[in-house]
Amino acid sequence: MEITLTTPALLFPAISLLLVAYTNRFNTIGGRIRTLHAQYKQHPEHVLADQIDSLRKRVKIIKNMQAFGVASLFLCVLCIFVLFAGHLIFGKILFSASLILMMISLGLSFWEILLSSHALNIELSDMQK
Repeated sequence: MEITLTTPALLFPAISLLLVAYTNRFNTIGGRIRTLHAQYKQHPEHVLADQIDSLRKRVKIIKNMQAFGVASLFLCVLCIFVLFAGHLIFGKILFSASLILMMISLGLSFWEILLSSHALNIELSDMQK
């Protein structure tokens, strides 16, 4: 397979958009945690505690999603630099590693989405009783 400087550059828009989406999820969950924490202090309820626990797990996953996404972007930039220097084999290795890190980040994103739907079910659980 032939790899040029433009090959890893194709990932820049995708990685940037993913990192923005991850950051938005993180900020939204942070706000939700603050709201639930205030509610829990006023009226300690089991449902609120369960929601906060779920959000705590999701924050950890999002942190890892962001870390793998940033590492993927870093390897992309390093790959371009290495390819620019004329080291094709090392550039291919870096680009492959970048793709693997991005797949891990996307896998974590999928897991976080599953937890998000579980959190919504916790939110709605009091309506079923």
